[in-house]
Amino acid sequence: MTDDGDEVLVDARGHHCPVPTLRLRRALEAAGGQVVRLIADDPMARIDVPHFVREAGAELLEASEAAGVLTFRVRKIQA
Repeated sequence: MTDDGDEVLVDARGHHCPVPTLRLRRALEAAGGQVVRLIADDPMARIDVPHFVREAGAELLEASEAAGVLTFRVRKIQA
């Protein structure tokens, strides 16, 4: 996990379900209101991440795929 000030980067490439989602959850808990960018190459993340985001009360800002690499930008909705 890397924090560049604007976004927290979570690189979960090479890990399979449920690791990308678990790392995203940890990053969202620690990030406060920052955007978390998750990078994953597990095809199941295509399904798991959006489902987790809805259940966690977060907002999926962006989802994209290029050359088998999935990128999600997520922000925890502040109450």
